[in-house]
Amino acid sequence: MSNTGTMDHKCPNCSAVLKFNPHGQNWICEYCKSSFTKKEVDEYEKARGVEQLTKDTKEAKLETNWEGADVYSCPNCGAEIIADENTTATFCVYCKNTAILKNKLVGAFNPTKIIPFYLTKEDAIAAFKKIGRGKPLMPRFFNNKKNISEIRGIYIPFWLYDYSMSGTITCDANKITTWSSGDYLYTKTDTYIVSRGGTMDYNMIPVDGSTHFADDIMNSIEPFDYGGLIDFSHSYLSGFLAEKYDVDSNTASTIALSRAQNSTSEILKSDIKGYTSISIREENLRPVKTKNEYVLLPVWLLNVKYKDKLYTFAMNGQTGKIVGNVPVDVKRTVAFAIFTFLAVALIITAIWYFTGV
Repeated sequence: MSNTGTMDHKCPNCSAVLKFNPHGQNWICEYCKSSFTKKEVDEYEKARGVEQLTKDTKEAKLETNWEGADVYSCPNCGAEIIADENTTATFCVYCKNTAILKNKLVGAFNPTKIIPFYLTKEDAIAAFKKIGRGKPLMPRFFNNKKNISEIRGIYIPFWLYDYSMSGTITCDANKITTWSSGDYLYTKTDTYIVSRGGTMDYNMIPVDGSTHFADDIMNSIEPFDYGGLIDFSHSYLSGFLAEKYDVDSNTASTIALSRAQNSTSEILKSDIKGYTSISIREENLRPVKTKNEYVLLPVWLLNVKYKDKLYTFAMNGQTGKIVGNVPVDVKRTVAFAIFTFLAVALIITAIWYFTGV
């Protein structure tokens, strides 16, 4: 089987696999403990011929065993790697080497930018453990080391859109005045037609480009600091998983446009002040898409199954913002309720015994 579909990054000193180090923003060799800068990795990879990546992969051929699954050869140990059609970086189950599936990162699927991981797996584990603190009713096995060790760093595909929105909204605005005179209460409602207009620019509206990940979770770990975007390089994928988009630009743009339109409408509406109630009668918003980019953003993910339901926890790999719902263990809830009842009963009995009240 050919290795044309995969690549990894080798240590210049011992040829072991290099992994990207989020804290140092460099590359380390876990075998000889050497570390390298981006410039050093690029120079070494160029000498190995990795600069021919795009050219070579146009002719790369894969073996397919079944629909939707491609078979690759691990560049480190030669074992077979099974990946679905959207996977761009994965792990060999035998040697744990990162396999970057280079044939899936060319042409339209080649990202323009990437935000590297700034937080490590240890940071993600520590953040997950904090979620369980102060939650005595959480199932015990959620903090099981085996579960926590399944946390994975994944580069999620995102589309970023720039929009310029201009237009107007027309609203029905009511101003209600009440007063009393003698035994009577009076109410007067004045109705107005109010308009507001303006132009607003939106930069880098993010849209999740993968259907594998729930949009509400991806939206919840925003915002990313887009000042951290740098030119894409395959070397940042070393040690992490990655996906390519399966939501195309046209589909994603409708989502971004809706967000821009809703925000524009709300901002214009918020400028109408001094009224009791406001309702939009008509709006005319004219969008202009100025730019869009395909990027990869870092996310730590953990899926835990409890009572046939999957609970997903996600942490922004750049900022550390974490989201996820913790289930309640029914048995622990009952036990906690009984314990609380007995404790309160004991306290009341003690007070009655010593005070006679």
